[in-house]
Amino acid sequence: MSSATESAGADAPVTDPHASIYDHGFVRVAAVTLPVALADPATNAERHLEQLRDLHEQQVGLAVFPELSLTGYSLEDLVLQEPLLDAAEQAVATLVEASRELLPIIVVGAPLRARDRSRIFNCAVVIHRGEILGISPKQNLPTYREFYERRWFAPGDDAADVLVRIDGDEHLLTPHAIITVDDVPGLKLYVEICEDMWVPVPPSAEAALAGATVVANLSGSPITVGRAEERKLLARSASARCQAAYVYAAAGEGESTTDLAWDGQTFVYECGNLLGESERFPQGPRATIVDVDLDRVVAERRRQSTFDDNRRTHADALAKFEGWHEAHLFGPFEDDEPPTPHPATGPLRRPLHRFPFVPDDPARLAQDSYEAFSIQVAGLVRRLKAIGGDTPGGTRPVIGVSGGLDSTHALIVCARAMDLLGRDRSEILAYTMPGFATTEHTRSNAELLSEAIGASFETIDIRPASTQMLSDMGHPAGSGEEVYDVTFENVQAGMRYDYLFRLANHHGGIVVGTGDLSELALGWCTYGVGDQMSHYGVNAGVPKTLIQHLIRWVIAEGLFDEATGHLLQAVLDTEISPELIPTKQGEKAQSTEDSIGPYALHDFTLYHQLRRGYGPAKIAYLAHQAWGDLEAGEWPAGYVDGDKRAYTRAEIKHWLTVFTRRFFSNQFKRSAAPNAPKVLAGGSLSPRGDWRMPSDATSKAWIAELEVEVPGD
Repeated sequence: MSSATESAGADAPVTDPHASIYDHGFVRVAAVTLPVALADPATNAERHLEQLRDLHEQQVGLAVFPELSLTGYSLEDLVLQEPLLDAAEQAVATLVEASRELLPIIVVGAPLRARDRSRIFNCAVVIHRGEILGISPKQNLPTYREFYERRWFAPGDDAADVLVRIDGDEHLLTPHAIITVDDVPGLKLYVEICEDMWVPVPPSAEAALAGATVVANLSGSPITVGRAEERKLLARSASARCQAAYVYAAAGEGESTTDLAWDGQTFVYECGNLLGESERFPQGPRATIVDVDLDRVVAERRRQSTFDDNRRTHADALAKFEGWHEAHLFGPFEDDEPPTPHPATGPLRRPLHRFPFVPDDPARLAQDSYEAFSIQVAGLVRRLKAIGGDTPGGTRPVIGVSGGLDSTHALIVCARAMDLLGRDRSEILAYTMPGFATTEHTRSNAELLSEAIGASFETIDIRPASTQMLSDMGHPAGSGEEVYDVTFENVQAGMRYDYLFRLANHHGGIVVGTGDLSELALGWCTYGVGDQMSHYGVNAGVPKTLIQHLIRWVIAEGLFDEATGHLLQAVLDTEISPELIPTKQGEKAQSTEDSIGPYALHDFTLYHQLRRGYGPAKIAYLAHQAWGDLEAGEWPAGYVDGDKRAYTRAEIKHWLTVFTRRFFSNQFKRSAAPNAPKVLAGGSLSPRGDWRMPSDATSKAWIAELEVEVPGD
């Protein structure tokens, strides 16, 4: 993705508010594997420093290396030898001294002796700016199958008061230390080692309850067929269950292949999502470098109240985590130093989707489309069954069809529901109600599609009734004047639904709502007897940017015949329009997106506000990263090339302001929203579901943040 200011080294000052990830709640992390010089700590220390100097230039804030990375994992009895242990301590000291000029918090593996020299611990040493911030001993030592770790090491779970020696100095082991980085809000680091991840209650689970947001795992795990997927399964589940980031680095090239093999796997998960991974079995060093969203971790824990409930349940066990170490990533490191500005970091390094409701991966999109469509159908089937619609001649779906996206999709949901209920599709009562600006193209689409589906279809011209209402009101349009204001538009929208509700009464049916999640967010619907209301809504949990892909999926799956598929494609090819204001020859027809802005940006904002709880400044930053460069990143499968475009920061700020004002001022419409199924994990706006908000709240704080913190140049 793009950024206005390119990386200029770790110490480069930031002048652009979008130049540094560290200004927007992120931390750059690296999971590193590198060739190990077995039993040669001095060489390994130099190899670490080669990588660390490069990571420093890439503004990495946390660098995690494999288990026993300074000596090699596969030493067997050599790890008990004094020369090796002496050299390992010196290698740690070398890194400590060199770290004074390096940005990253460094996590490396080394065997360390207890002060009494009678025990050796398999340790992860956390180093930063010339200091050792913590030393985490491995707590669970595998001694089964190919593993013999208790032959050499002492377990570290009860070693909190044990001193180890490094370069003549004594340091406490810290198996329960959480390192808090004060100048990177939300960064609280906990370290576990390899087998610690594989036990039923891993140390990181308790550490997460105690506040850790990022877990580093230094692994020496040898590779066998299938083990790589098991590692990812465990790390993914840990990151999802603990609402944390999980940084994993495994040993690779250079380890002994006497009886085992090594693949050097590295990856990072965040709240169950894979942010990145490196190739396995590499020749030479490899690193997974990604940007972890600390704001997301904190927000997920805040929103998921059971997380804190679980903390209270285990409060006694968490007491051991109370002694936290503190650090500063950027400084000041002395009391009299001024704060260090954040470095320019360049573009975000993480998957960042233009359409957060729409997966880029075609297989994932197909799966999501199947589930979304099935949820919509299942919701309508259940509602019809509950009110006598499960037998022929029972309660009928009544739907207004315009030839547009939303009503088309709602119609095919109705068709599938009738199939599952064993009812003929002719019992769907479809009506098109042309108004003053309805085009023959959309009216024809509505009729042809209804007939192709097999629904009963009628046309009701609402112009006479609308003209009469406008005339009765004394509106100028009632006497033929070209006054096309909001009243003129809403009279038509309301008239359509007035007819639909009365038709439902007359024919023993229910009005199936067609309005979508994006329209609810923006209040782009007519309140009361209008498209805001229905007896049951099937689209209210689906954003506009996803509906077109659901229709594409229906076409691709062949749920209807080929002729119907062509009609559905014709709907997809039609510009979104309310068709309420007449246009003259040569004039551009009324466009929804010309009026309220691009749904692509609005859905982007909706997701990050509704699902993540982000404010305008962070949303604008993310939008600039995702939409600032047409060529960067992936586009969803089937997205038309002609529709692809980029947005400037000025455009992003403008439409974000429009969204914010409309979102706050239209809550009253959402507070009275009819029943509809929640479809996406991204959230819903039902007052009985995900979103509760007072209808008279002010957007003042959000607008102030927009004006002050969001660049518009």
